Amino acid sequence: MSVLSRPYFHDEQAAFTFVEAIVWPNGPVCPHCGCSGRITAIKPNPEKRIRFGLKRCGDCKGQFTVRMGTIFEESKLPLTKWLQAIFLMTASKKGVSAHQLHRTLETTYKTAWFLAHRIREAMRSGELAPFGSTGGAVEVDETYIGREPGKPVKRAFHHKIKVLTLVDRASGQARSMVVDNIRPATLAPIIMDNLAREARLMTDEAGHYLHVGREFAEHGVVRHGRDKYVNPEDRTIHTNTIEGYFSIFKRGMKGVYQHASKRHMHRYLAEFDFRYSNRAALGVDDTERAEIVLKGVVGKRLTYRRPDLAAEATA
Repeated sequence: MSVLSRPYFHDEQAAFTFVEAIVWPNGPVCPHCGCSGRITAIKPNPEKRIRFGLKRCGDCKGQFTVRMGTIFEESKLPLTKWLQAIFLMTASKKGVSAHQLHRTLETTYKTAWFLAHRIREAMRSGELAPFGSTGGAVEVDETYIGREPGKPVKRAFHHKIKVLTLVDRASGQARSMVVDNIRPATLAPIIMDNLAREARLMTDEAGHYLHVGREFAEHGVVRHGRDKYVNPEDRTIHTNTIEGYFSIFKRGMKGVYQHASKRHMHRYLAEFDFRYSNRAALGVDDTERAEIVLKGVVGKRLTYRRPDLAAEATA
């Protein structure tokens, strides 16, 4: 038996039962009125178009399934295929391309691409608690990937998309964001908002970190320009942890996804942050990682842009 032999990957009723247990740990809740008491299950009957998992609220008389209000809402894809896709994306260290999903799940490429982005949205935790609140070390660094829209290719990194990442060594959590530039005025507020003042800030010798480093309990600097990757006087001063994160991120983006535009980069970052922050080294296995994603599906629905709202969307 393998993990993919589990019933909820193949049986639609079992899939609904599995998702309901995670999304509704205390029993069904009506998304229309918020009632959780007088809810009854309606027996599925595909011939009469009665859906799996359909329920009826005794208070407002509304009907609903666990899909409503989640990334699954109004999707014609069976829930079994959603669960297969979630498992594949959470179990693959460097991600799974939309083309691979469309071949494996036997869907269209358009469906697989949008499916993957909705799963990435569920991976986004939205956690705002500052790193390093216990006085631990937090590594901060930037990297460059892809190409800024509309910018000609030049030397160095100016035409590339800029990504700022923070890694908390104590908790093993990563937090990444796309930034427009790496000027001190841009990076300093982000670092100040995401790091506790008690933290030990660890960076390389880049000038945009020197001023903001004074705001924290300690600012350890490792001088990569001198081929120094660990401070010989204090071997806790290094940025090797975050370089390891960037290694996985770039291998995934270049080897699996190959290209991502700036407008979607924040979701790819959420995906790599999620897997890194819920990795096996922290005691989270593949099955648990998939269940964590299912806990985050509520209230994160994405929709296709409507043609009649295109002008508003680009305004």
